[in-house]
Amino acid sequence: MKVLNLQCALGHGFEGWFASNEAFETQLAGGLVECPVCSDTRITKLLSAPRLNLGAPAPSQPSEQPVATEASARWMKAARELMARTEDVGERFADEARRIHYGEAADRGIRGQATREQAEALAEEGIPVLQLPIPAVLKETLQ
Repeated sequence: MKVLNLQCALGHGFEGWFASNEAFETQLAGGLVECPVCSDTRITKLLSAPRLNLGAPAPSQPSEQPVATEASARWMKAARELMARTEDVGERFADEARRIHYGEAADRGIRGQATREQAEALAEEGIPVLQLPIPAVLKETLQ
């Protein structure tokens, strides 16, 4: 089993476990490797030393990995809360945001997809929009 340190184009670091380097390269070429935080498939393999269990790092040499892992965990928790507290209106996002803004629909939190042009048009109308990538893993049905 190969454990690789990976990073997406947006700078999110994560580990990937693969049967071999060839398996990683095949999955990468097929677009099957994606960032667990933002779902980006532009992944690069980072240089890493062989993993040796020699104990905890010395106090003078703190590890950055726990900080990145903790930040990713906080992001995933926030994304889960957002998903639980909002209604997914899918591709009807721009239309539904307008209906809510102009009082034609009940005021509620919504999420969905909008093109850049649609988001810009909403902003020009004074309708606040936050573009937030939701990790693909949170979009799947839990079993």
